[in-house]
Amino acid sequence: MTTISKLLRESADVAVPVLQGVTDDQLAAATPCAEFRVGDLVNHLFQVVVNFQALARREPADFSGTPDVLGTDWRARFATETEKLIAAWSDESALEGVSPGMGLPQPAVGRMALLDLTLHPWDLAVATGRPYAPSPAAVEELLVMVDEMGPMAREWKVFGEPVPTAADADPFTRLLGQAGRDLGWRRP
Repeated sequence: MTTISKLLRESADVAVPVLQGVTDDQLAAATPCAEFRVGDLVNHLFQVVVNFQALARREPADFSGTPDVLGTDWRARFATETEKLIAAWSDESALEGVSPGMGLPQPAVGRMALLDLTLHPWDLAVATGRPYAPSPAAVEELLVMVDEMGPMAREWKVFGEPVPTAADADPFTRLLGQAGRDLGWRRP
């Protein structure tokens, strides 16, 4: 296993129960990501998990359209697809060189998958009233990444503007703020 795959494992262990706990009547609910309803975010996470498997193997990834998995057994499929994601990033060669599709170092691409698998389950947990406690090791890894890539992520509209956090805020709260999450967002 690589460091990225270990962190993906820890994040998946937290993310999968959150997704599996989403009920059908919650799919239309709002989330902290203004552009996503719960169902949209489930679909987006599938897109991320599947495409980042391909990126680990340096195969083409298609982010042009978001698949609609909601009519399928997506709860079980998400667990299966995250296992495939972890396996893809477990190969040391997945971390070598530059991604042909994204033009970024492969370790940065792996961290992008980790970021989605850490932040979006929080979005879903907050939107559906579920508990969420991310991997502390993943959060520490992602704080460094967000510091380095934050300006580019904001330019690409992946992050919102940073939200100020208290000087003594815990690492995950700082990560949420740096990624532009509204820390005071509550379910309507």
